[in-house]
Amino acid sequence: MLQDNLKYNEEVKPNTGFFNELKEKLPEFFTANKFDEDGNLVEEGKFDLEKFKRALKEKNINELTSGYQLEFIGKDYAKKQSGEYATTVIVPDNDHNNLEENKMSKNLFFTGDNLEVLRHLQNNYSNSIDIIYIDPPYNTGDDGFIYPDNFEYTDQVLKNIFGLNDKELERLKSIQGKATHSAWLSFMYPRLWLAKRILKETGMLFISIDDNESSNLKLLLDEIFGESNLVADLIWSNKEGGGSSDSALFRVKHEHILTYGKNMNFVGIKGVDINNEDRYRLSDEHEMNRGKYYLQKLGMGSIQYSKSLDYEIEAPDGTTIMPADNNKGKKACWRWSKEKFEWGLQNDFIVIKKDSSDIWTVYTKQYLKVDNNGNYIDRTQRPMGIIDAFSSTQGSKELEKYELGTFFSYPKPTKLIKYLIDRIDNNNVRIVDFFAGSGTTADAVMQLNAEDGGNRQYIMVQIPEKTYSLNSDGTMVPNKGSEPAFNAGYMSIDEISRERIKRVSKKIQEEAGLTLSENFDGGFKHYRVVSPEQPTLDDLEAFDIETGLFKDSSGQLRQLSENGFDDMIQPFSSEGLKVNGNANGEDTIITTWLVSDGYKMDVEVESIDLNGYQASYVDNSRLYLINSQWNSEQTRELLNLIGTNKLTVQTVVLYGYSFELESIRELELGLKQLNSKVNLVKRY
Repeated sequence: MLQDNLKYNEEVKPNTGFFNELKEKLPEFFTANKFDEDGNLVEEGKFDLEKFKRALKEKNINELTSGYQLEFIGKDYAKKQSGEYATTVIVPDNDHNNLEENKMSKNLFFTGDNLEVLRHLQNNYSNSIDIIYIDPPYNTGDDGFIYPDNFEYTDQVLKNIFGLNDKELERLKSIQGKATHSAWLSFMYPRLWLAKRILKETGMLFISIDDNESSNLKLLLDEIFGESNLVADLIWSNKEGGGSSDSALFRVKHEHILTYGKNMNFVGIKGVDINNEDRYRLSDEHEMNRGKYYLQKLGMGSIQYSKSLDYEIEAPDGTTIMPADNNKGKKACWRWSKEKFEWGLQNDFIVIKKDSSDIWTVYTKQYLKVDNNGNYIDRTQRPMGIIDAFSSTQGSKELEKYELGTFFSYPKPTKLIKYLIDRIDNNNVRIVDFFAGSGTTADAVMQLNAEDGGNRQYIMVQIPEKTYSLNSDGTMVPNKGSEPAFNAGYMSIDEISRERIKRVSKKIQEEAGLTLSENFDGGFKHYRVVSPEQPTLDDLEAFDIETGLFKDSSGQLRQLSENGFDDMIQPFSSEGLKVNGNANGEDTIITTWLVSDGYKMDVEVESIDLNGYQASYVDNSRLYLINSQWNSEQTRELLNLIGTNKLTVQTVVLYGYSFELESIRELELGLKQLNSKVNLVKRY
């Protein structure tokens, strides 16, 4: 299958991804595919432009004669990447996944290049994700971003694919390893295009960004998602005090959170409670209708100061509380008179408790009104476009609680992500963050689930960015900014992300009295998305299907492979791919295939014994044959089970490298003789 994907990618054009999506959405405007007598695809259907134009005219749709779009060096190359298939394999981390706390978890963590991970997720999570939140590199010049693509195609191939001349080719290759606007946009384009594909129609995308790329990013998102699907350009006031010196003339203390919906016709936002005392005037009506309530601080610094409202209140421990105590020492007063406060205390309208900073705080209970049917009137309003409740310093302080505080610069605060996720009025959603960083999104998901009993699930993706470099003598030295993490024993950023998730889960369980169960999923499954070693790729290309041998550069057949293993399964084991996790080659192949065939990561796989041969059975319909040692006895056993209705099989998928050509032909012939149709898929 990898070899097929590599060959497919060679034919991908800048508009291939767009045409595939168009065929998916509007198949009636494509001509039929052409097949030969054996059922092999000879020619794919073409887009019927004239039919499409007629349809537009018949529906009286006015066409735009001019328009505006964002152009940048590398855009066509980025579009081509959007349409390419994955050329990596998915390696399960068996050591981690088989731990008791992770066995049944629905949460996922992928270590690998997020572009490759998103390509895989197109197959099994297309139109499945409710929320995507990402905090990509801001391209500030000092955030470590450089364009990572190495242009694996030759200069001549690049010229042919994009129709470039020498000067244009030079411009395209000039963005490699750079932190320019074009490089950043080329990096983001395919990732955002694929991100849209995995969102549900009701799904939403949140992207944190600062002024360096916010304007370019909005234009890019307008092109990919459509201008009409802009939800809002949220402004996050992220700094306490005077702000930063990002501008020479202004103290900048905000970032943007660009928010888009997959389809605004289906997107919904949960409102926020109206924080207004007039909404909850204390009256006899409220005394009769006790029940659901919200808390609101009694001490305020924003109302006009009155000495008569500046009085002492006794805390439960006997200490004194003053209005200024609840307003960080600033001059303030209570909202109620002392007489009204005494009345509220006696009639259960007052709560005195410590806040998150361990400061005694006085709150009023704001009871909800009740309608004539006894239902609460939960009045809300649209959320504000300016978010000013969460400081960026909170993110670092949170990491300090887990003894990870010095490993990341400016991590997002969990409360911010919780607020964004909570705008979806559903606690059974799936959230993706493919720039996982310190793991804030996973932290937020677990906290929300612990608070409201929700069943939200996360998918995290983090590239294994090393915390060190190698000297010429092979010794490791920490990278700039990564010294604390390296000295603490973390060799890559993804290791820190996963460690945070584990520590957060443990802390939540301890503080909330929860245990890992169906009611709280504090574990996660871990997978590494890895490129095969070059000798293995060479063997895939050199393998001769007819003989089962390998062809060398001169076309001569040879018995031995380049990768040094005895078969074509072992190269895909953890050992063969040089990663941890103790996965054997079959584990990797079956995991990669299941994803390619559209199965979620938690699909159950049953082992079927076919006369001593272990096959994998999925979804009561699909049988995977990967191991070698298949012969006539296994063929007869399988045909007998299917023929006597003891095993329901619609498709048999086999790993061609493990099978002799005669065995494949025998199996193929036997399946054709069955009364029920069974497809045979051969993969290489």
